[in-house]
Amino acid sequence: MSDDESYELLGFDNVLLPVGDLGEAVGFYERAGFTVGFRLDEAGIAQLKVGGETPGLLLRQEEALGHRPPPWPSPRVWLEVPDARAAARTLREAGVETIDAPFSVATGWTVEIADPWGNVVGLTDYCKRPELGRRP
Repeated sequence: MSDDESYELLGFDNVLLPVGDLGEAVGFYERAGFTVGFRLDEAGIAQLKVGGETPGLLLRQEEALGHRPPPWPSPRVWLEVPDARAAARTLREAGVETIDAPFSVATGWTVEIADPWGNVVGLTDYCKRPELGRRP
């Protein structure tokens, strides 16, 4: 690519997660504490809010996609939370299973959940490196 054809990455738009049933997926993520930004059943999509940002997690219905139990090799999307260990307790109280107990990472703690179609979402904090987080 020449200099006049280059592009600049400005940030994330939406992260798309394929799901087999839009209603079931929205219910799962609502139990996990996510808020629906919009839902268009006729298009087979629903957007989940992530903080105050416009982009979010976009659930996209894929008719032939069946349930798939963990564990499996999969891309993971991690979202920042103030306290991952508290998030894990809240998830369990809501009946949402975590893949592992919260585990230590270089910046803090992380807990992961998997939806019924194998999408893995991690909730991670920056308690060990608060200067790197959104709320130092």
